[in-house]
Amino acid sequence: MKIEFAPLNVPLRRRLQTAAVLQWTFSFLALAQCCLAVFVLLALSDWWMLALLYSGWLWLDWDTPSSGGRRSRWVRSWVVWDYFRDYFPIKLIKTVDLDPRKNYIFGFHPHGVLMAVLTCLSHGLSAVCLSGVLVAGAFGNFCTESTGFSRLFPGLTSHLLMLPFWFRVPLFRDYIMSGGLVSSSKSSLSYLVNRPEGGNVAVIAVGGAPESLDARPGALTLQVRNRKGFIKLALKYGAQLVPVFSFGENELFDQMENPSGSNLRTLQNRLQSIMGFAVPLFHARGVFQYSFGLMPYRKSIHTIVGKPILVAQTPCPSSEDIESLHQVYLTCLNDLFEQNKHTYGFNNDQHLTFK
Repeated sequence: MKIEFAPLNVPLRRRLQTAAVLQWTFSFLALAQCCLAVFVLLALSDWWMLALLYSGWLWLDWDTPSSGGRRSRWVRSWVVWDYFRDYFPIKLIKTVDLDPRKNYIFGFHPHGVLMAVLTCLSHGLSAVCLSGVLVAGAFGNFCTESTGFSRLFPGLTSHLLMLPFWFRVPLFRDYIMSGGLVSSSKSSLSYLVNRPEGGNVAVIAVGGAPESLDARPGALTLQVRNRKGFIKLALKYGAQLVPVFSFGENELFDQMENPSGSNLRTLQNRLQSIMGFAVPLFHARGVFQYSFGLMPYRKSIHTIVGKPILVAQTPCPSSEDIESLHQVYLTCLNDLFEQNKHTYGFNNDQHLTFK
């Protein structure tokens, strides 16, 4: 394989963009392990008292990730996120104003390639959580202010749902909460959408692990037909549903061919059923060369926030209520894609496929 190296005269601005994405990739691939190692070393050193004090704080703060988290506007406004945004670049586009007196569930599509462990929520919220949050559009738009979420949607606070396990890792949990990440547990989502005064946005990557196995450039297959847990909670608490489609998300990485029925796909499905997470074999570019690596390609991402679907609160929704609203959601999601696909590089013959 011929390796294409990056030229030496790359402008400083682009080098800073690459560095910003590199630290983001590192943050969700290795930072948790580093934080845990630091905590263990601290506990075994002469500074063990600091580890003990932090352990006490951790015990007192245990439920915060399931109670709205602890975001920091300062962290969300770091200049590094501007470089991160410009690397792709990422743009957040709203179609209508959203009433800040209501709570919302944003269904984020497509899921994109996973780079870390992902599991499913139990008891009804099947496969709606992010793990490593290495979904550039979701992170850039809803965990930072680089694309202007607070300006576009005044009065609303975005929360990106993430696997509960990561909020048990010392130090790392505090960092990810500062960006607006919260636990993807059922109680966490219920807390967000049950806020009486409104103003909360829970962002859920609906497709889950199975969809990540189909994520590759040009892919339009969404695992959503059997994802109804978030629909049930929307009905139970009267949260408004908003379909969100992120054009360009699947273009960030290549993935080995794994069609349904192939030996590779069979193995991936078996591993997913055993371990609870998908294992996509993906690649993109490196830091100093463009031929291979785990750095995403420089591809534009346009995240379109659709019109809200009005949901009447139904404390005990029936199966028929859930199915009816789910069909409405799928129709609105499909319409959102069809209305914008020509603008972002898709043609008349390309359509979403729901599985």
